[in-house]
Amino acid sequence: MDQEIDTLQISSETPAEMPDKILLAALKLFAEKGYFNTSLSDIAHAADIKTISTIYQHFNNKQTIALTLYNSIFDNLDASVDDIRRKSEKSSEQLRAIVDLFFKLTDDAPNIMQFLLLLKTSEFLPEQKPLLETPAFVKILKIIQTGIKAGEIRNIDPMIAMAYFFGIINNTLSMVLNGELDKKADAYQAQTWLAAWNLIAKKSACF
Repeated sequence: MDQEIDTLQISSETPAEMPDKILLAALKLFAEKGYFNTSLSDIAHAADIKTISTIYQHFNNKQTIALTLYNSIFDNLDASVDDIRRKSEKSSEQLRAIVDLFFKLTDDAPNIMQFLLLLKTSEFLPEQKPLLETPAFVKILKIIQTGIKAGEIRNIDPMIAMAYFFGIINNTLSMVLNGELDKKADAYQAQTWLAAWNLIAKKSACF
């Protein structure tokens, strides 16, 4: 996901950078106003583009912009999960690293996490997979399955374990993103990890 942040940073006004500039503006507006409340005119204004025709030079329509964001964000999340799995074999350590990533992104790239957690992408990208069916979360499910086999995680249905674990993680991050919690995500990270992990750990424990 760090790659995603880099991809969406705008370093120049050259034509080659224009798609990223449009995507960055659209991501911000989708996160703040929602997909349906954002127009191409809004995106053009936020990207400091004089005419909508410039957008059409790079994207067919607003849905194409959203689809490009969806693919970029989820592809980078998938790559990040792969990297985490390569660095450690223990499910607890892998899940901890994923939680660390989500909390860091919530503080450093909140618009990306808004897209991941709060936007109902099925309403404007109905043909795309829901969050739990994306490659990244399929791999996270495998992490949980491996943890169950290794005795780190309680012997319950892996989907139930995933729902318990990420229910706590996602709810906390959603509250931060919505302003229901008044501190940065980092302030809640340790206690959220403990609550989520102890809920699925075979023996109540922390990592």
